[in-house]
Amino acid sequence: MNIAQTIDHTLLKATATTQEIKTLCEQAIEYKFKTVCVPTCYVELASDLLKDTEVGVTTVVGFPLGNETPASKAFQTKEAVLNGATDIDTVINIGALKEGRYDYVQADIEAVVKAAKEAKEDTIVKVIIEVCYLTPEEIAKATELVVAAKADFVKTSTGFGTTGATLESVEIMSKTAAGRIEVKAAGGISDAEMAEKMINLGATRLGVSKSIAIVTGQKVTDGSY
Repeated sequence: MNIAQTIDHTLLKATATTQEIKTLCEQAIEYKFKTVCVPTCYVELASDLLKDTEVGVTTVVGFPLGNETPASKAFQTKEAVLNGATDIDTVINIGALKEGRYDYVQADIEAVVKAAKEAKEDTIVKVIIEVCYLTPEEIAKATELVVAAKADFVKTSTGFGTTGATLESVEIMSKTAAGRIEVKAAGGISDAEMAEKMINLGATRLGVSKSIAIVTGQKVTDGSY
């Protein structure tokens, strides 16, 4: 597998600048990453910079807490796709999941999927379930809801929770998804060894900021997203 083609090259920090986004896009072109993942305010810029390349543009919706209304998430999604996003990474309503309001959680995801596909049919929707707050049983249930809502991926983490992706969570998600949707691992993946472990457990996409270290075999020890 070409590991670069599993990577969403990510910059979501609050202090991200225009120049940093430009550098991110240049790196993505050079290393042939699958997409860049940028805040919504930079989608149009990234889309322009990556025009006529094979690098897509991922952005985030309902990020990082997931507790906006479904209508708000749908609006964010439509705007982002119209501005050039190819992929939408949206956060579930974690509180609703934990209290068992599964119909609400599914409808919330469906609102994003509907808005994305109506804006552009081939938009990829990835759903972040924030595994650090969930039990193994809740991880499996959340994955089933993502499948039922007809999203394209279930994703582990925002990178802003208490921990990021874990091997256990990726394994649960992959087994539950059972090929019906794909799995994205994100948060704390900073070297090729960990990336390969995630892929071997079934992840087909990785959300990382240490992308260059991963594809060049460097070791990064700061543990950041």
